[in-house]
Amino acid sequence: MCHILVIEDNPVNMELTVDLLESYGYHVTPAEDGFVALEKIKDTNFDLILLDIQLPKMDGLEVLSHLKENESTKDVPVIALTAHSMRGDDERFIAAGCIDYISKPIDIHSFKEKIKYHLGVSD
Repeated sequence: MCHILVIEDNPVNMELTVDLLESYGYHVTPAEDGFVALEKIKDTNFDLILLDIQLPKMDGLEVLSHLKENESTKDVPVIALTAHSMRGDDERFIAAGCIDYISKPIDIHSFKEKIKYHLGVSD
């Protein structure tokens, strides 16, 4: 079973994301901020990380930087999950090390397909 780390500070967005991923059959670990996420990656190997860019204390791009500098997580695919929807944001997040970008509010159908694609899962 694929294990996904979701880093999201908004409780409503976290609940929706976790519920969707679990309904697809994935094991999900939530983290409400970057510091919690960086602690969780010490003990668990993840197949995919969904990263909110607007986080308190440490923003998502700083969390991404830590993930990419860490030998055990540098190759884990990270998808930016954010309400930022300005032109060029997707390129900026990908240039920083994300493999993809999902804007909020989440489109349930394309969300499922993107997750499957990046995990290499087929029906």
